[in-house]
Formats: sequence, C-alpha cells, structure tokens
Amino acid sequence: MFNIEEELKKLPTQPGVYLMHNAKDEIIYVGKAINLKNRVRQYFQSSRNKTTKIERMVSHIARFEYIVTDSELEALVLECNLIKEHRPRYNTMLKDDKAYPYIKVTIRRNFPGCCFPGK
Repeated sequence: MFNIEEELKKLPTQPGVYLMHNAKDEIIYVGKAINLKNRVRQYFQSSRNKTTKIERMVSHIARFEYIVTDSELEALVLECNLIKEHRPRYNTMLKDDKAYPYIKVTIRRNFPGCCFPGK
C-alpha cells in the first residue's frame, strides 16, 4: 500500500520530474521541480492559494513517483517528453504539440507604430 506521508519523507532535494497517478494507476499530472521534496510536498499541505483545479487533482492522487535529474534544464526536457507521451489530464499546457508560441510580424506598419502616435 502506498502511504503518501511516508513517501513524502523519502523525497530527495535534487531537481527532477514527478508523476502523479490516480487510483486506476493512470498518470494524471507530470511536473518538474528544482527541489522535488519542497515541490511535491506543496500539493499535500493545506493552503488557501490552491486553485480549484489543483484541489481537484490532489483529491485524485493515489500515488506519485519521481525521477531525479542532473539539472533543472534536464527536468524541463524530460517533463515535456513525458507530457507528450502520456497526455495527463491535468497538464493543460504542452498537451498539443501542434501549438507553439508565435510572434506576429507585419511589414505594412511603420516601426514603432504603437509607441509614437501620429507617425
């Protein structure tokens, strides 16, 4: 039986990625942390700052696992890959690998058009 309180005590202070599982053992959330112990504990501490989405997710967590990485950057890359692979329910960002941030560039407006009105 997975005891969340006991497992929280075992968490390392290194950077890494954590995976939250529900009772059906489905991965419902993947996150990264600079300090796994501090980050994962935050989910299970009572706080008024939790969003409804986070509270709902925490109520479904049956167990968690973690992967220690050598750096925060390595954790970021691993998190991204795991989200794309497992498509967890509570990871709303990075789910769709077809959506990328973009910058709109126009050539018909004078630069800087927004900063100097009348030009």
